[in-house]
Amino acid sequence: MVRENKTARELFEQVKANPARAKFGFGRRVAIVNVDFQQAYTRPDLFPKTAYVTDPDQIAHVNRISAAARRLGMPVIWTRVAYKPDAGDAGVWGTRTNTQDSLQNIRAGSDRHAFDPRVEIDLAVDMVFDKRMPSAFFETPLPSYLVWHKVDTVIVTGGSTSGCVRATAVDSLSHGYRTIVAEECVADKHESYHYANLTDLLLKYADVVGVAEVDAHLASLAAAG
Repeated sequence: MVRENKTARELFEQVKANPARAKFGFGRRVAIVNVDFQQAYTRPDLFPKTAYVTDPDQIAHVNRISAAARRLGMPVIWTRVAYKPDAGDAGVWGTRTNTQDSLQNIRAGSDRHAFDPRVEIDLAVDMVFDKRMPSAFFETPLPSYLVWHKVDTVIVTGGSTSGCVRATAVDSLSHGYRTIVAEECVADKHESYHYANLTDLLLKYADVVGVAEVDAHLASLAAAG
């Protein structure tokens, strides 16, 4: 094991800057999978113990690329974590703590469950669903939805980078999709977790790119008709 006195951010920047690093690249049919833009994780003013902000423009970026995909007739998906009143569906994941801010106490219909009011969801078109576990793929309608829409590329946004974003990205690759993580569109509680997981995703499971690259790809698809 290599040991060196570099921060997680420095290691990420080093890997990202490597000109020899191969990419999976974008395909022709993208889906935007927006993971857990709910107040429990996006509103530090309401839930300071569980929410986080990395890029202050994260939600604006997500709204923009989601709108671009929607105009192309390509799927946009929004997920949330939620549990029933007795939290009996949280499984072992909900057993480590039991405080007001604990995972299993995100009750369906609560303020923690509610989407951040800044996100722009088109309920007539977008797929919206609750999930119980980290990955947006696990026991959800997402796999069959992507197959039906002939998707070949999954663009992941949301939080947390070290948790549900990572789990979703790994499952996306495992399902055979080109997987893209838009750097400014994901967030975590601490920069160490954030950049360590971006590095690992970049090395193994996904392309981690600037959101401008996502914008450019969606624009190229629009231009190509």
